[in-house]
Amino acid sequence: MERLVAQSLVRWKTSPRRKPLIVRGARQVGKTWSVTDFGRRHFAALHSVDLERERALYPLFEGDLDARRILAELEVALGHRITPGADLIFLDEIQACPRALVALRYFHEQLPELHVVAAGSLLEFAAGAYAFPVGRVQFLTVFPMTFEEFLRTTGDEVAADIVAGPLAPLDEVAHAHLLDRLRRYLFVGGMPEAVASYTASGSMQEAFAVHDELVTAYREDFGKYAGRADKDCLDAVLGGVAQYVGRQIKYARLASGFDNRAIKRAFDLLTRAQVVRPVRAASPAGVPLAASASQKRFKAIMVDLGLLRQLSGLRTDVEFARGDLLATFNGALAEQFAGQEVLAASSAKRGLFYWAREERGSSAEIDYLVDGQGRPVPIEVKSGPAGRLRSLHMLLQQYPGAAPGVVLSEAGYSALPAQKLAFVPLYFAAALARVDLDDELGAVGGE
Repeated sequence: MERLVAQSLVRWKTSPRRKPLIVRGARQVGKTWSVTDFGRRHFAALHSVDLERERALYPLFEGDLDARRILAELEVALGHRITPGADLIFLDEIQACPRALVALRYFHEQLPELHVVAAGSLLEFAAGAYAFPVGRVQFLTVFPMTFEEFLRTTGDEVAADIVAGPLAPLDEVAHAHLLDRLRRYLFVGGMPEAVASYTASGSMQEAFAVHDELVTAYREDFGKYAGRADKDCLDAVLGGVAQYVGRQIKYARLASGFDNRAIKRAFDLLTRAQVVRPVRAASPAGVPLAASASQKRFKAIMVDLGLLRQLSGLRTDVEFARGDLLATFNGALAEQFAGQEVLAASSAKRGLFYWAREERGSSAEIDYLVDGQGRPVPIEVKSGPAGRLRSLHMLLQQYPGAAPGVVLSEAGYSALPAQKLAFVPLYFAAALARVDLDDELGAVGGE
């Protein structure tokens, strides 16, 4: 299994301004596997501690947090010499021991040559009772496996190289092959265990069984949120978000029988746990888009396509047989895919937004906005000729400073310079965050 996050981990290892690294992400997206594989490949020795399981080590982080004392006592507890500069310390499930989270500050200040990685879920919750080591740590978010990673794991290296390459027209055979592989990924998703099960068996039903198990595990986790949100409300909101992917959210629609305050609390906790991600309305007037992001108008996407399929109750036999990928589950799978790919490709640094015209009675809306190189990039996820893209044309006319509009569809790559549009195959979605869109698509705008 090859994960793209490995490249970011190697850059962290060799960075002259390296600090202890906190690896974040939803449960079961591959944080532990990625760090463990990295440690074994790139260090003389890996010293791994699971703080959720090894509670006997908690006293190491009590009292004073002198880094040299902690290192010496950790060597005794593990029975191995730890060599700063050569070895990696991996503190997994660090949220289970909040004092260990605080100790990262002192590793940075007193032992800067020591490589330390921490990983866990719900870190923001754990930090609530202690001072978070702001400025003394760095962060890296792990996402589910991308389409490129899916292709490489299933042995389709040629297709993966195309997806990872520049935006360019493909011949009909390659285009059809990538659309077929994408159809499978839309249902298998990117949770590593599901991809591994599908790869080993060739059966999507095996992947679906993993999705069922993962959703059950997520729901069992809700007990850990006691005192922060109602467990039943969390369960209802999780399912509600899956039903509303691609549509603006009103809290009352996510869960019946609960007031808006309880629903908002549940939604916020699922967001902080990175199980769902809000996509906020923003203005295309300029970048960064986060500066104009609304706190009241938002959509949301799920952590993963496979979990969206399972939670939505999607009729897989019916939806998989559809001829148009963008019509599957009323377009929700395609929109989820595009958002998931863009976020992973940008490591969530640029963020993900959308545009909805604020005038009363207007239904104009653009699926996504992303920060381009100096100007916002509007993205529509749909099929059909350019003449039907009324909302996109409206945005480009109202905000001439925006980058050329991008239409993700099943069509091949093509440009319509006169209309400031580029049609990009859906399987190239990740490139919209990776490439310099002004360079790639500037000619579309006649620049």
